[in-house]
Amino acid sequence: MFSTSHKVACLSLLASLLSVNAAPGVINLGPAPVNLGTAANYAILSQTGVSTVPPSSITGDIAVSPISGGALTGFALTLAPGGAFSTSSQVTGDLFAASYAAPTPVTLRTAISDMQTAFSNANGLVNPGFRNLAGGSIGGLILTPALYRWTTSVSISDVGVTISGTSSDVFVFQIAGTFDIASDAQVILVGGALASNIFWVVTGAVTVHPGAHFEGVILAKTGVTLQTGATMNGRILSQTLVALQSATVVG
Repeated sequence: MFSTSHKVACLSLLASLLSVNAAPGVINLGPAPVNLGTAANYAILSQTGVSTVPPSSITGDIAVSPISGGALTGFALTLAPGGAFSTSSQVTGDLFAASYAAPTPVTLRTAISDMQTAFSNANGLVNPGFRNLAGGSIGGLILTPALYRWTTSVSISDVGVTISGTSSDVFVFQIAGTFDIASDAQVILVGGALASNIFWVVTGAVTVHPGAHFEGVILAKTGVTLQTGATMNGRILSQTLVALQSATVVG
């Protein structure tokens, strides 16, 4: 038999897990991490282009493929000796394109293939813990480790959202529509949760509005736009255009 003190402790733990603002089922430990393959080597990877409006700041490598270096716009590029990569004062890292010298084209083909596979695998995960949570309006929620699926668009209002978990917990968010992060909204990580274990798998366009802060890996089928003053800790892996309008990305 359980002692009275043991019962009290269990009830206290249960009450904390069932916090009014938390998504139900919080003891779900979430799915396995999404394997990004060599796409994980880049802070930003795009198939159709990356544009910037200075003074954007990117920490990490940037790449475009199968298109040429002309699809890297607004960076004031300096081609490195040998021609395999370029540099920019806005980027702490290197920039790569399919038109650059070997071994870059082959390396990027693999990275793009890995990105497409990661998107397909993550989007194909089944048995979500949550379906259409809050009708897609997740501002103010505390999100816990799980697979989430929305057949609609998703938005985070200016009150932001909290992602709660340990450094080993994984979160996968499947979004069939668009994904909109309101101006000044904050995605806040607590409990040791890591941006590298948070995967936003989005079929529609992603827009991070001015002054918002975002966390996680974006696996995007459509375009991703970070507007003026937006900041992000994570990666943008997009099958179409990535537009940075005086934004900050730390990969």
